[in-house]
Amino acid sequence: MLNISSFILIVNLMLGLSQAETPSTKPNIIIILIDDMGFNDVSFHGSNQILTPNIDALAYNGVLLNKLYVPNLCTPSRATLLTGKYPIHTGMQHYVIITDEPWGLPKQERLMPEFFRDAGYSTQLIGKWHLGFWEKDLTPTMRGFDHHYGYYNGYIDYYDHTLHMLTKNYTKGVDFRRDLDPCPQDNGTYATDAFTAEAKRVIEQHDKSRPLFMVLSHLAVHTGNEDNPMQAPEEEVAKFAHITDPKRRTYAGMISSLDKSVGQTVKALSDNGMLNNSIILLYSDNGAPTVGIHSNQGSNYPFRGQKESPWEGGIRSAGAIWSPLLQQRGYVSNQIIHAIDWLPTLAAAANVELPENLKLDGVNMWPSLSGNIEPQPRRLLHVMDDVFGYSSYMRDNLKYVNGSSFEGQYDQWLGDLESGQDDPLSPYYAQQVLSSEVHAVIGSQSVTNERIEQMREEATHRCPLNEQDHLQEIYLCEPLKAPCFFNLAKDPCERFNLANLYPLQLQFLSQEVEQFRQNAVPSARVPISDERANPKLHGGYWEWWNETAVGGSPKIVSWNLTTLLGVLLLFRVL
Repeated sequence: MLNISSFILIVNLMLGLSQAETPSTKPNIIIILIDDMGFNDVSFHGSNQILTPNIDALAYNGVLLNKLYVPNLCTPSRATLLTGKYPIHTGMQHYVIITDEPWGLPKQERLMPEFFRDAGYSTQLIGKWHLGFWEKDLTPTMRGFDHHYGYYNGYIDYYDHTLHMLTKNYTKGVDFRRDLDPCPQDNGTYATDAFTAEAKRVIEQHDKSRPLFMVLSHLAVHTGNEDNPMQAPEEEVAKFAHITDPKRRTYAGMISSLDKSVGQTVKALSDNGMLNNSIILLYSDNGAPTVGIHSNQGSNYPFRGQKESPWEGGIRSAGAIWSPLLQQRGYVSNQIIHAIDWLPTLAAAANVELPENLKLDGVNMWPSLSGNIEPQPRRLLHVMDDVFGYSSYMRDNLKYVNGSSFEGQYDQWLGDLESGQDDPLSPYYAQQVLSSEVHAVIGSQSVTNERIEQMREEATHRCPLNEQDHLQEIYLCEPLKAPCFFNLAKDPCERFNLANLYPLQLQFLSQEVEQFRQNAVPSARVPISDERANPKLHGGYWEWWNETAVGGSPKIVSWNLTTLLGVLLLFRVL
C-alpha cells in the first residue's frame, strides 16, 4: 500500500535521476523563521546588551528590513507566510491553535511549499508547524512539504521535546517527529542544535539538480513548558554575566545559540556550493512577549506593546534578506513590507508561476527590494479579531488602533533595558560582525566598520525626549474606550493620539477598516478541548486523533511491485 504523497515523491526522484546532474538554475529559498524574538534583541537595531554578529552580518551584506510587519501571534503569522493572505481571509485571525483544539489551517488553502514543489523544488520544513494536526492531512508532509523534522504544536521542552498541558489532566507527551514517525532518538539534544544539525544534513545531502526550498522554523526564542520555560546551554548563558536579571540572561543565551545556528546554516550552504544561487530570508514571526503568558522577557523597546497586542511592539519584526541576486545590497530598507508579501515576492524572484485565481493579499516586493526603489505607500491590516474585540490598521504612516487585548495590559512601553549592562565586547561591535561566520562566507568589501555603524544608526529607533507632552489629555489614547490614530513618521512609538485633533481623518481610517471587515471570513477556530488528543491514548506522543478526516483520509492506492516499476520506467522514458 502506497499513499499518493509518497508515490509522487518517488516519481519526482526518478525524474530527477533521468536529468543531467547539473545544478538547477532556480534559486534556493531558505527562510529562517525565529519565534517570539524582540525587535530590540538583535544588535543591528542598536542594542549593545545581546550581540548577534551572524544575524547582523546577514543584514549588513543584504537588505536590513527596517519596516517589516507581521501578524501579532504565532498561528496567524505562519498562516500568512504560507498563504500570502491576511488571516481574516483564511479564518486564522483569532488566537492560536491550542494543543487539544480540533482545528487547523483550512485544507482548501494552497500553501507556498505546494507551489514550489510543483515548480521542481525539494521542500523541507525543519522545526515548528503550529497550523493544526488533529487530522493527519493537516500535517506538514500532507500540505506540500516533502520532509518535516520537528514538532506540531506551539512549543516544546528544549531538551526532552515534550509538551505538558499543566491545566489539563493529560499525560506529558513528546512532540517530535521525522516526517510522520516519532523521533525519540534525538531526546536530550537542545532543540536549536537539533534543528541546525538537520538543516545542515538537508543542505549537505541535497541533490543540486533540484532547487531547495527550506523553512527553518526555530523553537527559539519561544519559552518551553510553563514549569521550565527558559532553557539555554550553560556555556551560552555564561557569556552574559553582564546581565543581572537571570531570566533575561538565559534569554540572551537562547539568542546566542540561535545566532550560532544562523552562522552554521549559511556556512553549510557555502560549503555545498549553493550559496551563490540562494535567497535567505530571516525574521521573527511576531514581537516578543515581555510579560504575561509565555513571557521570555524579550524587548521590543522603544516600541509600544508586545506580542498579541495591536501596537508596533507586537507587529514590527526584526528581519533581513540576503542574496547575490539582489541588485542592490548593503542598505537599510524603509519600504513597508508585510508577511503577506513573501509568497508572491519569493515566487517572482524564483520565477515560480502562481495560479491567477489565488486572490493573494500580498504583492511582489522583489523589484523594490532588489533595486532599492523609493518606498511606496501601503495599506495594511495588522489585526482584526472581532472575538477579542480589537483591530489595528495602517495607511502609509497613519496607524489606527481600536480596542486592545487582555484589557489593555500590554498597552505600555515594555522592555526598556537597564543601563550599564552592555556586552563587554560592544566597543568592538563592528569587528565582531566582520569576524562572524556569516561575514566570512558572504562578506562584501563595501561592508566596512564605517558602513556597519552607519546602517546601524539608520536602523536604531528612538522616541522623542519630550516625555511629558504625550500625557496631555488631548493626546491620551484609551483604545478600550475609543479608537486612536498616530502618525508613525513623526511618532513611531505611538505616544501622541491624534484622534481628538483630526476626527475626520479618524473617521476615514475607521471606514477603511470596516471595508476589510465586510470581506472577512468567519474564524476557523474551534475553541473546545478534545480529550481524544491525550498523549496517553497515543503511546505518549502528541499525534493526530481524528481518524476519519472531514475531507476524507489521504487516498491510498494499492500497487504491486511490477505495476509500480512499470509506471516509474514510463516516467523515466518520458
